[in-house]
Amino acid sequence: MSAAAIGEGLMLGAKAGIPLETVWEAIKSSAGNSWVAQHDVPSIFAGHYDPSFSLALCVKDLTLINEVAQSQGYDLKMGGLAKSLFEEAMQTYGAEAGELHVVRLLEERVGLLLRPPLGQAV
Repeated sequence: MSAAAIGEGLMLGAKAGIPLETVWEAIKSSAGNSWVAQHDVPSIFAGHYDPSFSLALCVKDLTLINEVAQSQGYDLKMGGLAKSLFEEAMQTYGAEAGELHVVRLLEERVGLLLRPPLGQAV
């Protein structure tokens, strides 16, 4: 889920004409900072979409999380949305593709690669 949110934040800045390094500095110095952000943003900027954790594992984990919530009598709105987004990325790029392919999906939809300084057209 964090990878998708980070990708959207970076894309919002890029589309607004804010240098990606500036958006990245804002994320790092805010409540948005996390181990995931520190690990994933350099991979996004490099365009290699870190293959160390597969989309299949993301979908498995998100499925389990949503099932636990449902067993407790409620639906996770954000969890359900995240699961759908990662499932779409998995259908597009394959089960073994890295989790950051969820950001690649966003890049292709918007037509802008998240590569500093401002992003590059796909």
